[in-house]
Amino acid sequence: MSDGSFLGYVREDGSVGTRNYVLVIPSVGCSSEVAARIASNVNGAVSLYFNSLYSCIEAPKGNVERAKTVLSGLAQNPNVASVLVVGLGCEGLPADELADDIAKSGKHVEAVVIQKEGGTINTIRRGTAIVSRMVEDASKLKRESVGVENLSVAVECGGSDTTSGLAANPATGVAVDKIINAGGTVIFSEVTELVGAEKLLAKRAVNSEVSDKIIRVIKATREVTKKMGKETMAKGNVEGGLTTVQEKALGFIYKTGSAPIQDVLDYGEKPKKKGLFLMNTPGQDIESITGMVAGGRSQVVLFTTGRGNAIGFPIAPVIKICGNPRTVELMKDNIDVNVATIIEGKETIKEAGERLFNYILEVASGKFVSAERFGFREIAITNVYQYV
Repeated sequence: MSDGSFLGYVREDGSVGTRNYVLVIPSVGCSSEVAARIASNVNGAVSLYFNSLYSCIEAPKGNVERAKTVLSGLAQNPNVASVLVVGLGCEGLPADELADDIAKSGKHVEAVVIQKEGGTINTIRRGTAIVSRMVEDASKLKRESVGVENLSVAVECGGSDTTSGLAANPATGVAVDKIINAGGTVIFSEVTELVGAEKLLAKRAVNSEVSDKIIRVIKATREVTKKMGKETMAKGNVEGGLTTVQEKALGFIYKTGSAPIQDVLDYGEKPKKKGLFLMNTPGQDIESITGMVAGGRSQVVLFTTGRGNAIGFPIAPVIKICGNPRTVELMKDNIDVNVATIIEGKETIKEAGERLFNYILEVASGKFVSAERFGFREIAITNVYQYV
């Protein structure tokens, strides 16, 4: 796929999926287990499992609306063919309301409610029948050759060390530039890890308004984390050789490439055009990825790591990229792309980045990554923070 195209599933609205899932969504944490049982009964279906999902009326202010925004965004991701919403019946975000919101996109969606169906067994039976039909319909769709302009990629890092800023992040930046130059979209986030790099990012804004938003959102995040007593780096970052939050931020921004930043998005917000975007999320990996896959409709996630990481995501492949030779060897089961070749002098940053770009196209065309082979599907929605 080195010609700058990939094989994807073209949806009726023109968007393109790299995967073809039928998604089973709980509208509240109380229906997560039933949703998971339904999905497990049908090959080709996946569920979103939440131990806690703020969609009851007693939830903190703003979190019910956030749950609706994010769940609806995940359902509208191009990697999803159709959707079943599973509700309990007394939540603050009714299953039918969520289904109606998803349906506005033209996506095929249905809903079942445990209290209306008469309990768990009846709900699982009916839900399994619905999902089976959805999977049968989805299986009729075949992959087609499409251009990179149809890709939206989320960029994340976790377990950073000194090699992250020297190898993994710069190589990812090369791939990011290639995607954007081809007309695609890239979302980066983790505002808590940008403290110290705000002026450099602001200079890359498309206009003064976006520049001001970048400065404001990072400043607000810094104040919030300071009040919470969380200004210091994670233990793993320190053990990996990073000395300050600012040092980590300066290494972090290499993975955003060199393209101009089009806007700053709220958590789970959909961009209005293509290009490079910053999304306002905390630094927790799973919560950050959830926001980008929901809002950015990202079909692939690039995850750089120096210390190593194993997480996946329910509806999008998460590509692990590592520049630490020891970690690549130690965690070979979890690392997808080895760019330690840069540290070892075997490849330039540009060469490794171009190799990563080609790997992204292979994954977009159906190649499984490590987390998919293991069946890892972590997901979490962050609570509402008043950053801006």
